[in-house]
Amino acid sequence: MSEMMRAVEISEPGGPDVLRLCERPVPEAGHGQVVLKVAYAGVNRPDALQRAGAYDPPPGASDLPGLECSGEVVAIGAGVDNLVVGDKVCALLPGGGYADYVMTPAAHCLPVPAGMGMKEAACLPETFFTVWSNVFTRGGLKAGERFLIHGGSSGIGTTAIQLAHAFGARVFVTAGSDEKCQACLDLGAERAINYRDEDFVKVMKGEGGADLILDMVGGDYIPRNIKTLNLDGRLVQIAFLQGPMVEVNFAMMMVKRLTLTGSTLRPQSDLAKAAIAQDLLEAVWPLVEAGKVAPVMDSEFDLSEAAAAHTRMESSGHIGKIVMKVNG
Repeated sequence: MSEMMRAVEISEPGGPDVLRLCERPVPEAGHGQVVLKVAYAGVNRPDALQRAGAYDPPPGASDLPGLECSGEVVAIGAGVDNLVVGDKVCALLPGGGYADYVMTPAAHCLPVPAGMGMKEAACLPETFFTVWSNVFTRGGLKAGERFLIHGGSSGIGTTAIQLAHAFGARVFVTAGSDEKCQACLDLGAERAINYRDEDFVKVMKGEGGADLILDMVGGDYIPRNIKTLNLDGRLVQIAFLQGPMVEVNFAMMMVKRLTLTGSTLRPQSDLAKAAIAQDLLEAVWPLVEAGKVAPVMDSEFDLSEAAAAHTRMESSGHIGKIVMKVNG
């Protein structure tokens, strides 16, 4: 490896145009860590939030954006016994994925599923870690339950549809166009609600209500979600595209015995993320390798086109995942 690498940095808080190609030192692997030569990097909304100055990296993390990638192990730190140089992996990253090389804990790496290319593998970690921990661990989704996903055509949404369907849940989604609704139905959703034409509260009440809701919208969706939930229902909040501040009647929460919860992935401890990775390896990777679950790909950009990739994501016109080619 050379001492320097290409990277995309945030020159100042702002829009996509503040992303700038630069040179940075190649990171080194510390205890329990590996360095990957990045093949492809996934593009996610937290990257855009960081770029805008609204989502600071946790202490010790790279200031470069990029929370997931696929790549080849090129250096190993002390205490790593589950990987060797040359292994092809996909990885959840603390940051720094928009670069030729990135450092991450070895326990956050997963093998590239058999039969899957590096481009598709780069799009697994962020969404699969998020969906597994929020829908199945925190939300406790069970077979036969009615599960409502807001933003069904997003990277998170398309992953949640497939995993919930694979584990026997009845899946309902909201999306903003007929094309997006059809894409969700094709992935296994039972009913897709175009929120521009229909009220999801009325539709879900007609379907028997929801046992679990995964929401990334927030705003006035929150009280409407509470109306939609059945007795002992659960609302899992993972983002707030319409803001977190809203008036809620908590009496309904008490009467229905609801659980209102949520989480963010990036600030969690390395140990917590390692536990999620192990769950995925055991419970989900066999489904991926069997072709029952796969990332839905929207578009590909070059590392030098990071601004265009962010513009595509923030247009909300995409269906599934956006990826950047680095050394693929």
